[in-house]
Amino acid sequence: MHNQLYILIDILIIAAYNNIMSIFKKIHNDINAILSSDPAATSRLEVILTYSGFHALFLYRIANFFHTRRYRLLARMISQFARFMTGIEIHPGATIGSGVFIDHGSGVVIGETAEIGDNVTIYQGVTLGGTGKERGKRHPTIEDGVMLSAGAKILGSFKVGKNAKIGAGSVVLEEVPANSTVVGIPGHIVKVDGERIHDLDHSLPNPVADELLKLNEQMLALTERLANLENKKIKK
Repeated sequence: MHNQLYILIDILIIAAYNNIMSIFKKIHNDINAILSSDPAATSRLEVILTYSGFHALFLYRIANFFHTRRYRLLARMISQFARFMTGIEIHPGATIGSGVFIDHGSGVVIGETAEIGDNVTIYQGVTLGGTGKERGKRHPTIEDGVMLSAGAKILGSFKVGKNAKIGAGSVVLEEVPANSTVVGIPGHIVKVDGERIHDLDHSLPNPVADELLKLNEQMLALTERLANLENKKIKK
């Protein structure tokens, strides 16, 4: 009986040790991702002390540890503290890989069933959200190597494939294939494997130019009417 108890304690200690080491390995990879991606980062100490994206991920990993062990209230309290401190909201139920870089980060929201792979870059204002009140898997899955640019909104339960790039301010509502670039509202694919597949219209409406064009047309019409009136007077 005592031997079985000792064995159980050993198993629990080993499991806890492995979980803690896994968390620290991911934290180590997160720091390396920042140092390799951000030229402004000069040292590990600077990253640990001053990068809000790193702080949010560090606190998320602690909250996720408690969330997976059903200490849900404690996990949510930690996540809300992280939101207050960093401006980044990550639900403790989300699944996030290692080497993730949240750059600047203010306004980033990551939902409960969102899944993020390794070496993903997320800029400020990104939302990984749902589209309704349905239960179960309702947030996107972001695969390895994806870049989510500032203000991008990825809404719904679908995959964004490996190494895809989502343009700034895009609203993505459907699956994105690997190695593609998506821009626009709603998001549409403009490149796959580096080759353009859709010509973008970069022109923007110019109300001043439009009004000037209308005035020019009116002037031409008035000039033509005056010329007609003068011709009639000459004939008389």
